[in-house]
Amino acid sequence: MTTALITGSTAGIGAAFARRLAADGHDLVLVARDTDRLRDQATELHDRHGIEAEVLTADLATDTGIEAVAARLEDRRNPVDLLINNAGFGNKGRFLEVSMADELTMLKVHCEAVLRLTAAATQAMRARGRGGVVNVASVAAFVPRGTYGASKAWVVQFTQGVAKDLAGSGVRLMALCPGFVRTEFHERAGMGTDNIPNWMWLDADKLVAAALADLSRGKSVSIPDPRYKALMGAAKLVPRGVLGGISSRTGRKYGPQ
Repeated sequence: MTTALITGSTAGIGAAFARRLAADGHDLVLVARDTDRLRDQATELHDRHGIEAEVLTADLATDTGIEAVAARLEDRRNPVDLLINNAGFGNKGRFLEVSMADELTMLKVHCEAVLRLTAAATQAMRARGRGGVVNVASVAAFVPRGTYGASKAWVVQFTQGVAKDLAGSGVRLMALCPGFVRTEFHERAGMGTDNIPNWMWLDADKLVAAALADLSRGKSVSIPDPRYKALMGAAKLVPRGVLGGISSRTGRKYGPQ
């Protein structure tokens, strides 16, 4: 039996990973900021699937939180075989409408935490000759669209680079790039979603199933839906300047209101 650590585990894509991995028989380390929600989630998954679910309360917008999770990943006596770097959030508003403090917090969670936790996990995994890391990014990584997209573009480039550096070590890394997923993400950011067409929404459980299949195939980037694969393929054919204008107009039409 292997152990998976999931950040941002209590909602959305993180919760879907927890459900699927528990159903597959993996023990879990559940990481989020809300201790009560973590304990409820751990109890439910233990009772339903008979797995062990450890709770780790940590805020990845702080050094203390990152260090606590990194220490757990470095624990050689209780190894973590799969890391899901899922914690993240969105800010409502265009650049200069969002406070610099909130912009820096986003970079802390989306970039610094991912960097430090990936390093902690892969160092231990490489020593054992096996393991996997899924860094949750977004299709926003492939279009010029503000700090959120820029931070997710960093996640994709970072993950692909590390995957090449660790090739042959037994450690797999993959950037997961979903589109709109029905989760608490937009509600927490105060973003309206009524203007987003139904066809653009993805189911979190199906998303996770496709992502784990892509990880097992050795992919370093996963866009786990044919609709978004087609959209991103079309985006590659559009000049960057034109794409920037399209993404800005699309963001105003389908993004936060």
